[in-house]
Amino acid sequence: MTEDARSYITDPKALRALSHPTRWTIIELLGAERTATATRCAEYSGESVASCSYHLGMLAKYGFVEPAEGGDGREKPWRLTRRDQSWRAADLEPDAAMAAETLSEVFLDHEVGQIKDWVRRASRESAQWQEAAGMSGRALYCTPDELVALQAGFDELVAAYRARDDDPAARPDGARLVRLLLSGRLVRARSDDRQETP
Repeated sequence: MTEDARSYITDPKALRALSHPTRWTIIELLGAERTATATRCAEYSGESVASCSYHLGMLAKYGFVEPAEGGDGREKPWRLTRRDQSWRAADLEPDAAMAAETLSEVFLDHEVGQIKDWVRRASRESAQWQEAAGMSGRALYCTPDELVALQAGFDELVAAYRARDDDPAARPDGARLVRLLLSGRLVRARSDDRQETP
């Protein structure tokens, strides 16, 4: 998804509504299973059904989830209103910028927790999956425009697999849900990187 096509969350209340680890676990579950009840969320997250009902209600209040068809009460299924949530602190008022920064930290904590979970259970997967999954990092010199282009290239590669999200028939045999995480950040400045200031 290009930056122009991305719709950023800017409301500080909505940003704060996403800043809870249980809510990210629920979002992850709904992304994987498309719909889930509070009971299913509790099974997946380890939280109580009442807690998951509360968190689903808060996500619904700010438009991140909505009721799906069927069921009622705690057995009412929920679904995401959209698959992607995007935010950034740039160009926001101080209150909203702080909420965006907090949300980024909560999101990263969730992602790192899931990566650690994979590391702990990877040895129980087939050798083929152990070889395919993993982590890598690269440091390189580039301009802001080049970094935008790199991230757009990543989005373009991933877009080729998007049809499989909602169409199980489009998934080849052996396909499983995997999570990719791309992070582009400036490395802490070294003496040879610092900009000269007049």
